[in-house]
Amino acid sequence: MDIRKAVLKEHSRTQMLKVIHYVGSSPLRFKELIHIYFEGPYRVTQRAAWPLSYCIERHPDLIKPHLKKALAFLEKPGIHDAVKRNTMRFLQFVDLPKKYHGHVARLCFDFLQSKKEAVAIKVFSMTVLSRIIKDEPDLKKELKIILEDQQPYASPGFLSRSKKVLRELEK
Repeated sequence: MDIRKAVLKEHSRTQMLKVIHYVGSSPLRFKELIHIYFEGPYRVTQRAAWPLSYCIERHPDLIKPHLKKALAFLEKPGIHDAVKRNTMRFLQFVDLPKKYHGHVARLCFDFLQSKKEAVAIKVFSMTVLSRIIKDEPDLKKELKIILEDQQPYASPGFLSRSKKVLRELEK
């Protein structure tokens, strides 16, 4: 399968599942997919982000050699919401090395506090932060304040996830 052609063929769940099935647990095929994701252009990156996040959900270790670059890519100016959303989505399933905790926590807090970010990006950021807080409990108070401040004005998705995360923080 030519992954680039596959992601450009159509943007559908069926096509996304074909790419996921093809990549499977193969580090070589995953490397091809993530290379396409990083290389672009914009439309290719956007479409590759969806199957990429699902490949990582199924096989979290595939991202390990590419994690540093993926985090740097997330901070690229003008990055599409699909990239942010799917990157934050896959970070929920990855055991982040401690050396990345500060960097990822800062990104998550920035996304959570931004009025411009989409709800899905914020929701995934909450979950990523709640996982980091298990190793970095000093961040608990800051996350709690941010979530409680936003709840009165939040969308149903944000409200639901924030309540769940706040319950976890109380444990």
